[in-house]
Amino acid sequence: MDSIHRNRLSSETSPYLLQHADNPVDWYPWGDEALEKARKEDKPILLSIGYSACHWCHVMAHESFEDEATAAVMNELFVNIKVDREERPDLDKIYQLAHQIIARRPGGWPLTMFLNPHNQLPFFGGTYFPNTARYQLPAFRSLLAQVAEYYRRHKQDLEDHGKSFADILQSIRQAEGSEAPDAGVLIRAERELEANFDSVNGGFGDAPKFPQLSNLEFLLRLWGQNPNEHASALRMVTTTLTKMAEGGIYDHIGGGFARYSVDTAWEIPHFEKMLYDNGVFLSLYAEAWRATQDPLFRKVSEETAEWAVREMQSPEGGFYSSLDADSEGEEGKYYVWNRAEIKDLLSSEEYAVVELHYGLDRSPNFEGHWHLHVETPLREVAARLGIDQAEAERRLASARATLFQAREKRITPGRDDKVLTAWNGLMIKGLASAGRLLERKDWIDAADRAFEFLRRELCVEESRLLATYKDGRAHLNGYLDDYAFLLDAGLELLQCEWRTERLDWLSKLADQLLARFEDREQGGFFFTSDDHEELIQRPKTLMDESMPSGNGVAALTLLRLGHLVGEYRYTEAAERTLRAAMPSVRQYPHAHGALLNAMLDWLYPPQFIVLRGRPEAFRPWIDAVRDTPAAGAQRLAFAIPAEEKSLSGTLAERKAETGEIAYVCSGMTCLAPIRALPEFIDFLRTPIGATL
Repeated sequence: MDSIHRNRLSSETSPYLLQHADNPVDWYPWGDEALEKARKEDKPILLSIGYSACHWCHVMAHESFEDEATAAVMNELFVNIKVDREERPDLDKIYQLAHQIIARRPGGWPLTMFLNPHNQLPFFGGTYFPNTARYQLPAFRSLLAQVAEYYRRHKQDLEDHGKSFADILQSIRQAEGSEAPDAGVLIRAERELEANFDSVNGGFGDAPKFPQLSNLEFLLRLWGQNPNEHASALRMVTTTLTKMAEGGIYDHIGGGFARYSVDTAWEIPHFEKMLYDNGVFLSLYAEAWRATQDPLFRKVSEETAEWAVREMQSPEGGFYSSLDADSEGEEGKYYVWNRAEIKDLLSSEEYAVVELHYGLDRSPNFEGHWHLHVETPLREVAARLGIDQAEAERRLASARATLFQAREKRITPGRDDKVLTAWNGLMIKGLASAGRLLERKDWIDAADRAFEFLRRELCVEESRLLATYKDGRAHLNGYLDDYAFLLDAGLELLQCEWRTERLDWLSKLADQLLARFEDREQGGFFFTSDDHEELIQRPKTLMDESMPSGNGVAALTLLRLGHLVGEYRYTEAAERTLRAAMPSVRQYPHAHGALLNAMLDWLYPPQFIVLRGRPEAFRPWIDAVRDTPAAGAQRLAFAIPAEEKSLSGTLAERKAETGEIAYVCSGMTCLAPIRALPEFIDFLRTPIGATL
């Protein structure tokens, strides 16, 4: 690639955009300069959306965007705009939807859309296009000429088409709803998930298989609501978590999960590791360990947390975004092994365990190499080798440490080192939740450092959030997910350590959420704020996508914050969101895991426990809450030192008395204060209220 090329992406913060700064393509970032140039020159816009860890984005870049001849055609016929979907999820949501309307099938990345320069409405699009005709796709350079010619010949048709297309986009808003959630929709969601459940491999549906973490969270909470009635929900969760932990989607050497599996058995992943997935994985495995005491779930939580802190946390405190699928130009090269290489690294005793456990005695499973997954359970390996399981575990741990050190010497996948507010919110919650449940203060401290980094570097005007940060520069208006996920993380941190000042800030953040994002006419929240750049659509997404639905997390968090601080504006906004979402949830209940979790809280309010007293005496009370999972509801516990100021109008204003005291409320009902630890433990063991 000719290093003399430097286009307008060279001043951007996004590592993905910077990957293309040396392309011969005259790329522009999305903005007024590019849009005005397209209008003035009457050239269609070629919009290319991707992200830095995307394998097929790299393929298209190498084949086409680094090719001088292809770039010359692009520069002559189009105004070319490159977008990082992680920095601009607003644009990605809009044009992925537009692709689905045009192509009548889901999109993906890279997303390639051709827009009318006068209104930014798309008239053609696709995803990856090869440099030569194959995969039943046209050659990209040939396609460029055809699209440009079509635009030149059909401008009036495109104007008429654009008006109707804009009407379609505006009409794609959920049907107006005012129906309150009911338990029936939760039961139907459980049944639909069970009908789609893979009882052999875990997970839902066929390949490619995604973890669907919000649905697993919902099922685990549904089981907790009534363990006897929803035993199948727990079975779906534990089977899936076990199969993923044993599969190749999990990194058995370094910890952490890849984004999805290309097969039904979780054996071969698409190798990129994303921060957002792993944050949710962390809290889910920790909650599953609490429910089942399965040591595998604890092990996976520990190794995933260690990976996140070791490889993804910046010295400043924030967490980086992702690790690439590729290294040295090859997908998965960093993660796969030659059998001879492993044999040379390990002792014969270690190799005997590893060979059977990870299936090295079988054929290669990834392009002539082995990608590690559990082929034979360790207890069976021990039996076949005639050793006890403890010895097999010792050998495996020693072998994994040796393989980790060897792998560290390889050329590592690229790391996208921008810090995204929303994704950090998910990881902060995951670390805080896992740290609280598994008693790992170091994880809680890592989460706290990240939270304070976001407040310091990505917050303006006291409680307005920015979306992205890199190299000392934060920019772009915050989106719904930034506010919702950070609120959720902050509430989890308050359960780890009470800070009155932090609660005050979270309340201000919630006020901004209501003021800037709420749809006051129909309920729910728009993805962009009221002062955001005007685009061809203002999205309001209810279904989970690669991350939990911002509307679902906002509703859940506002319900909880509202009960904690006694602020009905928050609980009422949450209720409006749930009512507005009901038509969509009724139509596709299994696609709304985050909203189903919020509906569980609305129908069956969790118990809020506020402990007041001396911090040094809190430990047995807090341990009792952690070690006694609720039967019939969720519990949130906040330990507030006696010297903390009273918070007027809140559950937390309950005053300290001599000794320790527990105040317990659920919804709008509070119990008599509990003043003795044995009485408190007896209370925790009592099933809670109505069951589902």
